[in-house]
Amino acid sequence: MALTGRAGAAALAGALVVLGFRTLPALLAVNGLLLAAIVTDLILAAGVRRLRITRSGDTRVLLGETASVSVTVHNPGPRPLRAVVRAAWQPSAHAEPGRARLHLPAGGQATLTSGLTPDRRGDKVSTVIIVRSNGPMGLAARQGSHAVRWTVRVLPPFGSRRHLGEKLSQLRQLDGQHRSLLRGPGTEFDSLREYVIGDDVRSIDWRAAARRGDVMVRTWRPERDRRILVVLDTGRTSAGRVGGIPRLDASMDATLLLTALASRAGDRVDLIAFDRRVRARVLGAPRSSVLASFTTAMAPLEAELTETDTAAMASAVLTVARRRCLVILLTDLNPAVIEEGLLPRLGTLVSRNLIMIAAVADPRLTEMAAARGDAASMYDAAAAEGALAQRQRISSLLRRQGVLVVDAPPDRLPSALADAYLALKASGRL
Repeated sequence: MALTGRAGAAALAGALVVLGFRTLPALLAVNGLLLAAIVTDLILAAGVRRLRITRSGDTRVLLGETASVSVTVHNPGPRPLRAVVRAAWQPSAHAEPGRARLHLPAGGQATLTSGLTPDRRGDKVSTVIIVRSNGPMGLAARQGSHAVRWTVRVLPPFGSRRHLGEKLSQLRQLDGQHRSLLRGPGTEFDSLREYVIGDDVRSIDWRAAARRGDVMVRTWRPERDRRILVVLDTGRTSAGRVGGIPRLDASMDATLLLTALASRAGDRVDLIAFDRRVRARVLGAPRSSVLASFTTAMAPLEAELTETDTAAMASAVLTVARRRCLVILLTDLNPAVIEEGLLPRLGTLVSRNLIMIAAVADPRLTEMAAARGDAASMYDAAAAEGALAQRQRISSLLRRQGVLVVDAPPDRLPSALADAYLALKASGRL
């Protein structure tokens, strides 16, 4: 049972009457009348427990977009339903409207629709529908809840999709789908053609030349069906915000562009998200659905405020990558983490795989390093120069170990990572 504001107003009016008469009979009469009205209102209000409630609508939505979720209420009782219906969503779901008024005749049915515009990734869950059924006088209401669960998974946005057309055009050139074949090295035989000046003499096919009576050379194309293992670091460093977004979200965007490009190239892409244990894993997904699988697996990931266990991460990589493949680790070039955690274990990883590290650079450091306005900005510039020097030193250490390093701001990281992948394809290293 719940009392409404109208009941409070009626009680206030009754109190004024009692103060006017200042007698006990007046008090008893006013209270008796108010109580009778409330009880009558409760009796005449439609029952809540007998309502049949179902849900429908979107179960997935990209971050920044709006999902539509509907609640259908059927009133099987003999009384009309005058109610306020509320779906219990968490505040980050930003459900509008949060509650709705409903007037249903006996035996009637209606559908209420809400729009969800979440501001965070992950699962947004509503477990109950709360219904407050008002009486005809609006003084009191019956209230109850129905357990009707609905989940909307908020997927990471694919903002770098705008680069996909350009990268696919470069891929078609490498793959020989354009008429102009490239002379660059590769690992997969494509065709034979006549020798022209400038061709590498090592590409001459002497048997074909003997058969045809002319010098023939082999053309190559980048090998297909290569394996790529993407490792997302979800440790504490991925929680830092650069350019207003967490490093983890920028890494996800770069992962999606790379996955879309590599799957079109015929390569197989797997995913592991790791900090002190595996948080998400996508292995062996078909090329036609690998992008959707990655998006779904990454949606609920959050940065853990603990140090990443690099020894356990290296072990997980070696367990999954039993054959030589390209391992792309998306992490931060933090000197302490790299020098104390990753560098001692790089030898085994590099000997068995091609390793690439992609990191989110902070453009604010470059801006601070260029500032020379006053004493405070000079101190900021000195600190920024020191941070940039440390970052360059770590990159040099990794490259000397045979690791490829991609270090770019959040808005350029997806494109830079895709370019590094295409360069490996063009050079025949992948």
